[in-house]
Amino acid sequence: MKKWSRRIRGAIGMGLTWAVAWFGAGMIMLLGLLVVTGSTGADVPYPLGFGAFGFVAGVIFSGVLGLVEGRRRFDEMSLPRFAGWGAAGGFLLSAIFVLTVALAEDPAFLWNLVALGPVFAVAGAASAAGSLTLARRAEDRELLDASRDVADVGLTKYEAGELLSDEG
Repeated sequence: MKKWSRRIRGAIGMGLTWAVAWFGAGMIMLLGLLVVTGSTGADVPYPLGFGAFGFVAGVIFSGVLGLVEGRRRFDEMSLPRFAGWGAAGGFLLSAIFVLTVALAEDPAFLWNLVALGPVFAVAGAASAAGSLTLARRAEDRELLDASRDVADVGLTKYEAGELLSDEG
């Protein structure tokens, strides 16, 4: 049971991380539209909509990654492969979105998938690459902090004496 709760927390954490990034992209788009056109022209504010999509995309990506990569650690994964799985998760999100929303309104829903699929795939790939980079930085920082603790231990007088006597 611990394993599943840890995976669920990881998926939610990934979703929240992606939601923040996609919220930022929505803010940039909103500000750009306000500057260029003077209005947003949207029913849902872009930052909130993008943030929601980012959360779902992050959770989907986490699920895809867990199924495909299994027990690999972050340091064992390559950035291009990780980004590829992010693109797959983004495309899967666009397929789910198009099938649930556009199918009810438009029988030619595949054209919507052709338009949204690449956009969500690129956003997913970028988010996955950023997530791996952040995870590796956090892991490196933990290793550095651990090495500081080891350096604080130091040598005893006896060990230092043996080390000095071996050199001479």
